[in-house]
Amino acid sequence: MKQVKQIFDFYLNSSIHVALSCYALVRITFYVFHIQYDEPMALFVFFGTIVGYNFVKYDALVRVKKKPIGNQLKIIAVLSFVSLVLVGYYFFHLKRITQIVSVIIFVITALYTLPFFPNRKNARNWAGVKIYIVALCWVGATLILPYINAEIPFTGNFYIKCIQRFVLVFVLILVFEILDLANDDPHLKTVPQNIGVKRTKILGFSLLVPFWIVGILTFSFHDLLINLIMVVMLMLFILFANPNRSKYYTSFWVESVPVFWWLMIVFFK
Repeated sequence: MKQVKQIFDFYLNSSIHVALSCYALVRITFYVFHIQYDEPMALFVFFGTIVGYNFVKYDALVRVKKKPIGNQLKIIAVLSFVSLVLVGYYFFHLKRITQIVSVIIFVITALYTLPFFPNRKNARNWAGVKIYIVALCWVGATLILPYINAEIPFTGNFYIKCIQRFVLVFVLILVFEILDLANDDPHLKTVPQNIGVKRTKILGFSLLVPFWIVGILTFSFHDLLINLIMVVMLMLFILFANPNRSKYYTSFWVESVPVFWWLMIVFFK
């Protein structure tokens, strides 16, 4: 049992699970916009997520805090390097405009982690902006990149879906911020730090209602039913979120929401 837990922890700590969530959102983008499955695009996002998240999570640990590198971290480093090679491989299978936008997303991720400006902290520690940067990166990687790579004209529907995707990721991050409330630096000014846990939950609920209602304009009844199940699932995660929850509550269950959403689409299709 201990070995199974170690494997499971490695699956989470190496960012494979969050990469699977991003991959699921890319597949949902393909479905929503009737885009034929694009393997290079989907795998570029999957492996890019592993590289980006591991860089964000472990850069400060190794570079700044000079923590000793254990065996698990060494394996994660190897996985990240292999993923980086695969990202480079799939990068050259993308359209030129997609490559340009992906570089912009990479720069934002680097800005989020590294202190580029003199006497300033990285963007991750800028008060009140962390949640917006992360949500924008997720929208860019899982919706904008697949869309422009398919060379589809921009329409009102595209912008609606961008807003919906942003709201979805924003709400997911709210759950993370509630659980991290006791450990987050007060200077970060996260949403729960600013307005409290109760009001953060109310904010999450109030964002999910229009998220579903707006879908009435663009989704079929079949898709609206799936989205309703997904929204109710998210509302329950928000309702039961508190700083005393296990790390698996967010790092596995909450991050599984996009995967459940994709699997429902596949199953009921």
